[in-house]
Amino acid sequence: MTSTIFALNGPNLNLLGTREPEIYGSDTLDDISAMVAARASELGLEVDFRQTNHEGTLVDWLHEAHATDAKAILLNAAAYTHTSIALFDAIKAIRVPVIEVHLSDPETREPFRHHSFVEPGAVAVVKGLGAKGYLVALERAAAL
Repeated sequence: MTSTIFALNGPNLNLLGTREPEIYGSDTLDDISAMVAARASELGLEVDFRQTNHEGTLVDWLHEAHATDAKAILLNAAAYTHTSIALFDAIKAIRVPVIEVHLSDPETREPFRHHSFVEPGAVAVVKGLGAKGYLVALERAAAL
């Protein structure tokens, strides 16, 4: 395995910083990416940090992480967490460990957010810690 961690982010996360800051905080996705890259460097890891609004692209990136023998994947699937059997199937089809990440705690929000299709395939879930949750997830990935 390589020392690369994929950090994959789903729909609407490109709007962080302005999107519902009372829920998601004021950090932008670029802020989070820089924070994760700095900590990854300290840990001797590389991070490939990406965002898309398209479900199929996330599936393709999960496959790519597998094909390149990545160390782990941090996955904030955003709304696809609660709807995507395709992401679940992709996670189950690859051998790269996935850590599910959420800025907010979905279980404290609308009832439709209480179920995750990602969680059954993930090795860990980090939620409700805001941007710092990415660092917690990165630490867990580094320990794998």
